[in-house]
Amino acid sequence: MTNAEADGDAVVELHEVRRDMGDLVGGKAGNLGETVAAGERVPPGFCVTTTAYAAGEIPAEAITAAYERMGGGPVAVRSSATAEDLPDTSFAGQQDTYLNVEGAEAVVDAVRRCWDSLDNERAVAYRDANAIDRADVRMAVVVQRMVDADTAGVLFTADPVTGTRTRTVVDAVRGLGTAVVDGSTEPDHHALDEGTAPNDDAGCLTAAQLEELRDAGGRLQDLFGAPQDVEWAYDADGILWILQSRPITTLFPLPPQNLQDLPRLYLEAGHLQGMLRPFTPMGMTMMQEVWSRWCRTAGVTVDPRDPDGLMVDIGRRLYVDLSPFLRSKSMRRKLATGLDVYGPRVQEAVTRMLGDPRFAPRPGLPFSLRTAFSLAATLLPKTLTGLGLSLARPAAGRAKALRAAESLCHLKGPGDGATARERLDWVTGSAFDTMLSKALVEVIGPVFAGILTGTAPESLLKGIASKQETDIVLGGMPHNVTTEMDLALWRIAERARPHGTLFTDTSPDELTERYRRGELPDIGIDAFLDDYGHRTAAEVDIGVPRWREDPSPVFGAVANYLRLQDPEQAPERRFERAAAAAEAKLAELSARAVRARPVRGRIAAFLMRRSRSLTGMREYAKFTWLIPYAEMRRQLVLAGEELAAADLLDAPEDIMFLELEEAHAAVRDRAERRELVAERRRVHAHEVRRRSVPGTLLTDGTDVEATIPTIAPEDGFAGMPAAPGRAEGRARVVIDPVRAHVEPGEILVAPTTDPGWTPLFMTAAGLVSDTGSPIAHGPTVAREYGIPAVICIRDATTAIRTGDLLRIDGTGGTVEIVPDTEPDSHDHVAS
Repeated sequence: MTNAEADGDAVVELHEVRRDMGDLVGGKAGNLGETVAAGERVPPGFCVTTTAYAAGEIPAEAITAAYERMGGGPVAVRSSATAEDLPDTSFAGQQDTYLNVEGAEAVVDAVRRCWDSLDNERAVAYRDANAIDRADVRMAVVVQRMVDADTAGVLFTADPVTGTRTRTVVDAVRGLGTAVVDGSTEPDHHALDEGTAPNDDAGCLTAAQLEELRDAGGRLQDLFGAPQDVEWAYDADGILWILQSRPITTLFPLPPQNLQDLPRLYLEAGHLQGMLRPFTPMGMTMMQEVWSRWCRTAGVTVDPRDPDGLMVDIGRRLYVDLSPFLRSKSMRRKLATGLDVYGPRVQEAVTRMLGDPRFAPRPGLPFSLRTAFSLAATLLPKTLTGLGLSLARPAAGRAKALRAAESLCHLKGPGDGATARERLDWVTGSAFDTMLSKALVEVIGPVFAGILTGTAPESLLKGIASKQETDIVLGGMPHNVTTEMDLALWRIAERARPHGTLFTDTSPDELTERYRRGELPDIGIDAFLDDYGHRTAAEVDIGVPRWREDPSPVFGAVANYLRLQDPEQAPERRFERAAAAAEAKLAELSARAVRARPVRGRIAAFLMRRSRSLTGMREYAKFTWLIPYAEMRRQLVLAGEELAAADLLDAPEDIMFLELEEAHAAVRDRAERRELVAERRRVHAHEVRRRSVPGTLLTDGTDVEATIPTIAPEDGFAGMPAAPGRAEGRARVVIDPVRAHVEPGEILVAPTTDPGWTPLFMTAAGLVSDTGSPIAHGPTVAREYGIPAVICIRDATTAIRTGDLLRIDGTGGTVEIVPDTEPDSHDHVAS
C-alpha cells in the first residue's frame, strides 16, 4: 500500500505524482513529480491534495506524518492550484508561498494559509482577467525540503521579452531566489544565445554552471514540450536543484518551422483591417480562400494553406512573409520606405533586418515574371479604366461603384430545406464567384482613385506644405461609407432622445431582446440594419456575428451618443467644422503651390480637389465584399444548425471553430467534433486575451520590434501622427468595442480600430492605439471627424489606464500623461 492510500489521498509523496494527476495535485506538483520521474534533482517533499481541500478540514495528522517521514527541518510550502502552472495560465506569484517553515504545527498553519490565498485579491483579479471560473479551481499544496541556497534564481528557456526561442535567459542572485522573483534585488542577468559559450566572467555563477543550467532547461523543455520558466538553486556544495518548472504562458505562437530558406521575417497585416484579435478557424481559412480565389481570378494559382506561401496563419493572425522581398537585391532598398503605412517601428525593424547577414541580397525578383504579367493583364485594364473615369468624372465613378455594391445586396444562398452539404457547396462555389465578380472590380477603380488623390499631394507638395497641412485637407471627407454609417447612427440617437432614459439605463442586451419582441419605439433601427447590418467589429472574420444578428453594439452606440449634451460637439457639427477647415486649407495650399511651382502646384491642386470627391471611397471596397460575406456566414451557421441537430456539434456557431475543409468533412463522415471545438475555443479564448501581437516576427519567435529601444518623451509615449490636432482628456481604455462606451470628451485608447469601432469616435476627444496605419479605417474616420489621433504606441492599452489624464498631439505623434491635480475633473480641450 502506498503512503497516498494510507493517508486516504489527503497527502501523496512527490515522487509518486505525475502530470496526469493534475485534478488531484494541481499544476505545480504535477510538473514537479514529472521532473523527479525524469531524473532531475528535485528537493524531496509531499503534496496535500485537492481531496483534502474539498473536505474543508486540514488533514493535520497526515501532514505531520509526511513531514516527519521526510526528516523534518525547514521546508517550503507552496500553492499548487488546479489552474496553476498550466500552458495557458501560470498564476505566477498570485497565490502564497512560505519559506523556511519549521515544525509540524507551523507547516500545518502554512498549508491553511495557502488554502486561504486561493481567494486573495491578486488571485481573484488574475482569475477574472483570464476568465477562470472560481468553481473550477481547487487548491493543493506542495511541501518541500528547503535548499540551503548559495546561489539561486530563475531560468527561461526562451526570451520572455522578445520571444526568441533560441535564447536561454538566466537571472541569478546570492542566497534565496525570492529576490529575483519579487524584484527586490537587481540580479545578474545572462542571455545565452544558441551556439554561444557563456562568459567566464559570470558574476555569482561560473560559466560551467551557466552551461549546466542551459542544459537542464533544454531537458525540461523537451520533457514538457514547451518553453519553460524554471526556478533553481545551487547549494553550498555546488549541486543544482530544480525547485519548479512551468510553461511560459506569454509567448506568441511560433511561425511555420521546417521550411526551406530559413529564417523568415513575417509582417502582421491584419491590423490594417482593424484585426488584432485572433481569427476563428473558419474565419482564417475563409480569408485564405478569399486571397487564393482573388489570385485565381487573375490567373495565378495559390495554395491558401501553404505554410511556405505569402500569407501565413500565425497564432490565428494574418501575416505576410517579407523574406523574398527582403532578400531581393532589386527590391530590398525601398522595402522599409514602402512600409511607412505600418508605422515607424515596423520600418525600423525591417531596416534592422536589412543588415542581418541571414537576409543577404540575392539577384532576381521575389515573384515570377509570368505571375506579374498575368496579374497586370487581368487587373490593370479594368482598374485603370475605373481610375480614369473617376478622375475625369468623380460623380460617375462613385455612381458606378454604388450600383456594383447594390447588385451584391440581392445575393441569397440556399433557402429552407437545403442540406448542410448544399449550403457549404454554395459558400465555396457560387458565393465566391459572385463576391469576386465584376461588381467588386468596378469598385476598385474609384477606390484606387481615392487613394491616389489622397496620398499623392503630400509628395507633390514636399518643401511647400507639411504632412500635417495636407492631412487637414482630408478632414470632413464626404462619400465615406463608414462616416455615413456613424452619422446615420447619430440620427437614430436623435430620434431616441425623447426616450432617453430607456436607452441609457437599459443594457444593450436587454434592448436587443425588446427590439426582437417589437417592444421598442421606432427610432430607425430596421432601416439602419438593412443598410449596415452586415458590419461589425472584427468584421473580416466570418466567425464574428454581424450587427444584423446581434444589434446590441448598435444600442450601446445609441446610448453613448445620448450622453453627448453639448450641441457643438455633435458629430454632424464636428464633421462640418472639419470639412470647412479642409476646404480652407485646400484653397490656401493650392494658391501657395501654384506660386511656388506652377506645373506641379496645379497638379497637386487638381488632385486635392478631386480628393474631396473621391478619397472617401477608399472604404468602399471592403464595405462591398462584406455584403456577400454576411450571407455566406448565414449559410455557414445554417449548416451548423444541421450538425448541431445531429449531435455532431453542441451549437450551430461551433462550425466557426472548424476550418472550411473540416466542416465539409463533418458533413461527409457525420463524426462528432465536440472535443476539437472545445480545444479550439480554449485556445481562441487565450489568444483573445493577448494584449500585444508582434508586428514583425522571425522564425525563431523573435518579436523584432521588442529588440528596438523605445525613445519617448518624459511621462509619455512617442507614436505615429495619424490625424492632426491636439486634445486633452481622460483616457478610456477599451479592448473590445462591443458594449463599450466613451464619455463625451474622453480619449479612446484601443488596441486597433476598424469600422465597428468608429461609433465610439463620435463622443471621443481623440484616439490613441497600439497599432494602426494612417490609411487604415480608424485614423481615416478620425480625420473626417476632426479628432486628433496618435497610433503605433506599443502596448498603449497596457501602459495607459482608464482615468489617466492624457494630452495627445496628433500632429507630432506624442501622448503625454499629465500630472493629475484634479482627480475628479473630466474637462478636456480639443483643437
